[in-house]
Amino acid sequence: MEYLSNILFAIVLVAGIGFFTKNVLRLSRNIKLGRDVDVSDNKPQRWKNMAKIALGQTKMVVRPIAGFLHIIVYVGFIIINLEVLEIIIDGLFGTHRVFASLGSIYNLLIGSFEILAVLVIVAVVIFWIRRNIIRIKRFIKPEMKGWPKNDGNIILYIELVLMTLFLTMNAADYQLQLLDAPHYTKAGDFPASQFIASLFSDMSIASLIVLERTTWWLHIIGILCFLNYLYYSKHLHILLAFPNTYYGSIEPKGKLNNLEAITKEVKLMMDPSADPFAAPAEDAPVPEKFGASDVKDLNWVQLLNAYTCTECGRCTSSCPANLTGKKLSPRKIMMDTRDRLEEVGKNIDANKGVFVEDGKQLLGDYITKEELWACTTCNACVEECPVSISPLSIIQDMRRYLVMEQSAAPVELNNMMSNIENNGAPWPYNQMDRLNWVDE
Repeated sequence: MEYLSNILFAIVLVAGIGFFTKNVLRLSRNIKLGRDVDVSDNKPQRWKNMAKIALGQTKMVVRPIAGFLHIIVYVGFIIINLEVLEIIIDGLFGTHRVFASLGSIYNLLIGSFEILAVLVIVAVVIFWIRRNIIRIKRFIKPEMKGWPKNDGNIILYIELVLMTLFLTMNAADYQLQLLDAPHYTKAGDFPASQFIASLFSDMSIASLIVLERTTWWLHIIGILCFLNYLYYSKHLHILLAFPNTYYGSIEPKGKLNNLEAITKEVKLMMDPSADPFAAPAEDAPVPEKFGASDVKDLNWVQLLNAYTCTECGRCTSSCPANLTGKKLSPRKIMMDTRDRLEEVGKNIDANKGVFVEDGKQLLGDYITKEELWACTTCNACVEECPVSISPLSIIQDMRRYLVMEQSAAPVELNNMMSNIENNGAPWPYNQMDRLNWVDE
């Protein structure tokens, strides 16, 4: 019976980490459904981007209020969870505050943890008010109904509960230290929870131990539940922001990618000295499919983008098409891509690792042509994203499919391309007539 608590803790810990590992493997499998793409170039710049954007939060503070509050929650999440290591060791070996021997360093750590916990609670309350009372416009767009809206609030409630449990646990521990309770090592400065501890001054040692143990268990179980909730939440970006910023594009934002085979065809058409009967180059194979109509046509970095989306709406709030009332929302593009990818993943799971055609695809069933052609390719969404996501790259690939596979471009675009093909310019004038305006 002496080790029952330790055994129970080990079972809970293994179950929590095991389920999380299972979800990570499923996530990795889904991302790898995308086409391969080489992103091994310029590693120093990629590491720099990850350090600045994911770790340093440099793009968050462009909007100072939200950025400052997010940094508080972010730093609190990282630093406060350092105490999880101590909780794990204590839970497995039956110790209590095993790092207390660090002395003044430990006191400093506990003190900073507590101050951050209070700041996180304040930030979470402000975030909730902004989302539910002030109702900032980017949080009430059409795509933010139902689960996306609830998910944003659920994570705030979880963070509030975890911080409250943490402070209550410390308050009970502090009171037990004052009462010289056995096993409760005197250690740590509790600048916040000591005020809560005054509420427990009339409680017996037995009652305080029950309170401390209850909040201790709820705190660690809550952390494990939060860890496994991430897969189903937009807050997966907590983990994926780092690889996503590393693998994000390092090309100038105005540079569009081209298919090599198509580029050579266009050069051939535009070059009067080129031999139209020359054999195609061996190093430029024609792809099986031009562009993308479903998630498996996208590359794996784009699918990683979809899972990393924070649904913050900065992209949509800066999109000129959306601001003028058009249906395009870059955030919805990413959310739809993730939802379709999840649907494909569940299809594979249900059919023993093989995807069975379901008669659906990303284009049409999730994203409409109207949304795609509303995009001005201005890159505002890419510039605004705090974690280096590119909705524009997905829009471009789906447009490419419409044009090159279905010949379904808008009339205006078809006219322009016909003019380029026939006249060598986007205007409807014969090359011989181009200078007629001079006569006028």
